[in-house]
Amino acid sequence: MVQNGKLDYLRKYTKKKNGSVKLISDMDLHNLDVLTKEWYKIFEEKSVEKRIKLILQRWEQYVGSELRNTISYLKEYLDNVELIEVNERISVLYTVKDNSGQVAYYEGRLPQTEIVNNEIKNVWDKLPVSVRSFYENVHNGFYYYASGSMGLVCLEEVAFLGDDDFDWSIIDDLDEPLQINLDTSFGFFSNGMGTYVAIDYNNCENDNATLWSAKDEPEYNLNFWDVVDEWILIGLEG
Repeated sequence: MVQNGKLDYLRKYTKKKNGSVKLISDMDLHNLDVLTKEWYKIFEEKSVEKRIKLILQRWEQYVGSELRNTISYLKEYLDNVELIEVNERISVLYTVKDNSGQVAYYEGRLPQTEIVNNEIKNVWDKLPVSVRSFYENVHNGFYYYASGSMGLVCLEEVAFLGDDDFDWSIIDDLDEPLQINLDTSFGFFSNGMGTYVAIDYNNCENDNATLWSAKDEPEYNLNFWDVVDEWILIGLEG
């Protein structure tokens, strides 16, 4: 897909959210003050292959074992990484192209340096180190651009399961007692259809997580990264 076609696609899904999007040119790059030296080094590279190599090295450095299958897939099918401006924030656009020529766009927001979600901010240091490392060093969320899901959502949109706005009527129909505390649980991964990979920060040793849904029985004592890695891969393979 040529640049104009790519922009048309991005604008289509950004306008649905009453937003705007544009690609950051090499000239614009020099005017950005939100990039750290490490990220600037990646995107000042003119070679697409070198940019891809550098950005995947960052993934490997911080979540190399946790997201090994995702990284392996990106190594094979990642076609481009570019900077975009979405609603005045800077993100990385991943263009993934498979063997059949099908293209999928993923957004990875710049790492979060300041936690703006108050519910998470207050308990940030209680969450698994690996999760904090991803958000602080790799991306503040990595997800399918069109839906904003099938990936790790940005911290601003992490679901607080104890929020009164949620209707968890399934609790009344569970076959066994609830094994997580919704008031200390957050859904970091969303499939866009009401299912989350959730972490109860009072029970998250060894990256322990729960597959939580409004419709299905929860699945407990799962490894957070095993599930996330598998589901991101499902989305990428489309």
